[in-house]
Amino acid sequence: MTKLTTEPIDVSGLMAEVSDMGHGGQALFVGTVRDEHEGRRVTAVTYEAFEPLAAAVLSQIARDASRAHGAKVAVVHRLGKLPAGQASVAIAASSAHRAQAFSACRDIIEEIKKQLPVWKKEHYEDGESAWLAGCELAAER
Repeated sequence: MTKLTTEPIDVSGLMAEVSDMGHGGQALFVGTVRDEHEGRRVTAVTYEAFEPLAAAVLSQIARDASRAHGAKVAVVHRLGKLPAGQASVAIAASSAHRAQAFSACRDIIEEIKKQLPVWKKEHYEDGESAWLAGCELAAER
């Protein structure tokens, strides 16, 4: 299960998605909005995406990790304006053993950072805001 949402992330629901009696390892990664970036106080971050493309990329990232690690995975990424401290992304994974669940979570978040076309605009305490550099939509050849 993968999802883009403007609603708060239901972590227990995400864990239920990957629950499996044959899986002895469950892992959860939750990324939150930091209150500081490069020495500036951050009050919020706005996440924007062209949802059909972002949803397709997120699904492919999850499928690839599931196959590579033999894990059930579920991923939710928030869109919209989130205040500092709120969860922006959550990844749950379960597998027969903990190592695969941990690896699946790590691979998914790393690929999200590299591939997912979701853009971040930071809002600062002084009232200014700035878009951050993100992933390239096309790989350089």
